[in-house]
Amino acid sequence: MKKNNTFLMMAVVTLFVLVSFTVTEPTIHPPKSNGPIFSKVIYEGNDQVYNDYNLESDEFFNPILQGCYPDPAITRKGDDYYLVCSSFAMFPGVPIFHSNDLVNWKQIGHVLDRPSQLDVHDTGISQGVYAPGITYNPKNDTFYMIVTAFAGGMGNIVVKTKDPMKGWSEPIKQNFGGIDPSIFFDEDGKGYVIHNDAPDEGKELYNGHRVIKIWEYDVENDQVIAGTDKIIVDGGVDITEKPIWIEAPHIYKKDGNYFLICAEGGTGDWHSEVVFKSDSPKGPFIPAPSNPILTQRYFEKDRKNKVDWAGHADLVKGPDDQYYGVFLAIRPNEKNQVNTGRETFILPVDWSGEFPVFENGLIPMEPKLKMPEGVTNKTGENGYLPNGNFTYEEDFSSDSLDFRWIGLRGPREAFIKNVKNGIEITPFTTNITELKPTSTLFYRQQHKTFSFTTQMLYTPKTEKDMAGLTAYQNEGSNFAFGLTKKGKDTYLVLQKNSRPDRRGAVNSEIIGTTKIESKDPLTLRISANGNDYTFDYSTDGTEFINVGGTVAGDILSTDVAGGFTGAMLGLYATAGNDSILK
Repeated sequence: MKKNNTFLMMAVVTLFVLVSFTVTEPTIHPPKSNGPIFSKVIYEGNDQVYNDYNLESDEFFNPILQGCYPDPAITRKGDDYYLVCSSFAMFPGVPIFHSNDLVNWKQIGHVLDRPSQLDVHDTGISQGVYAPGITYNPKNDTFYMIVTAFAGGMGNIVVKTKDPMKGWSEPIKQNFGGIDPSIFFDEDGKGYVIHNDAPDEGKELYNGHRVIKIWEYDVENDQVIAGTDKIIVDGGVDITEKPIWIEAPHIYKKDGNYFLICAEGGTGDWHSEVVFKSDSPKGPFIPAPSNPILTQRYFEKDRKNKVDWAGHADLVKGPDDQYYGVFLAIRPNEKNQVNTGRETFILPVDWSGEFPVFENGLIPMEPKLKMPEGVTNKTGENGYLPNGNFTYEEDFSSDSLDFRWIGLRGPREAFIKNVKNGIEITPFTTNITELKPTSTLFYRQQHKTFSFTTQMLYTPKTEKDMAGLTAYQNEGSNFAFGLTKKGKDTYLVLQKNSRPDRRGAVNSEIIGTTKIESKDPLTLRISANGNDYTFDYSTDGTEFINVGGTVAGDILSTDVAGGFTGAMLGLYATAGNDSILK
């Protein structure tokens, strides 16, 4: 995302912190009958970079989480590592992953998996919850997740658990504003909350001027202590250089000193990670002389296998007693567009000197890494998430849907049910362009080159009925590809929905139609090769016919559409179709 997008979004911070904390049940338009049945889905990713780089037995691919998994935070208890990411208005919220070695990861669920914890039913996809922090406190054997919720009047909240495998508490609203909070527990048991905030009133010096603030945290009552707040970084490393968007702070203690790392430069192409040092958690914090400690901003724009926008990091000690850092970055396509969104990467961190530095984080990043000593690469096996190129199949035969499948602005359970031949979606009367829960089951786009294929059994009854697939960046930038009705005839329609100026009404354009005579199941497919997307169907599952030609996927890029998410691929149904066939 570009820096000005971040600024526009941050302008609403004050509004949210003034709203009282109430959780309302989502207002969902009643679902209608006549839902489509989707059988097996196959997602195939085939990026050239993974064909060019063969893994040796002691290597693994980076990023570790492909697709829209931004703003990672990590913590450790013993041999168990837990990692969380932003989820915005996706539901359930804040995906959480577990590993014993930092290479092989399983998703164990979501932190915010109940409407009572997360109220996003009428908000844009890039609001909701983002920039979580996760911390284990050994003093009381408790895990804490703290996050900013730009929906439902929540503001900053904390949830807790003794065991991340068993779910999390109801949210505890915090009495402070700002964004990007994290919690630090010192060796004496004292707690602190650190976060990004605006400068004191009247002291803002330039556009993008932010501060890092710290509060003492009452561990018994789970609340910041009034009057203890203090600014510990003003502006960034060097305020005379007018640094922008100092944010995403984390504090660590090492050798009796306190180290603060933060993102700086905005989350676009000037993104970086910087570090400060103090002898007290409340400062003063002195920046390292060699900042930044991680960035990709200095290199040729057309470099091969480009990784960019690196920053927003968190550190943890690995199984080999070496430090590692997780962080977000992007892998743009050949048009320099960001359809896969911001992803979670990892690098070893050299902390043999006074300050930590990301190993190879200040040179163009490579697509593979050496594993910690003694680790075996099991990605894609026995429930471990795959990375690199892979094929993922889902036949919807299990009663419990894989955590990779998510809803938008509301629970997926509100519109799906298992049936004999797959999963049935009961359509809402809302459509894909509205700021309401949609009856769509989403899967993140994880490659530049991919195909997403399903078989659908569906007969629309009216022109308001539509079901099929969607390629979706946000409510104003998406494609809908599905069956609908005109008169007595059934048509397969490809509709492009876009908002060129990122504001105002959505422009909807029918870019392809074909009349469908058969009532047998259709096989539908979305494919992409970089910026080129195609939408195809088959009546026999073998021979595919294109609808609408090759279309540009630029509206699925963060750069074009705005916001903070990556493209998602969805099984979509609506009883509120607005496509007009001539």
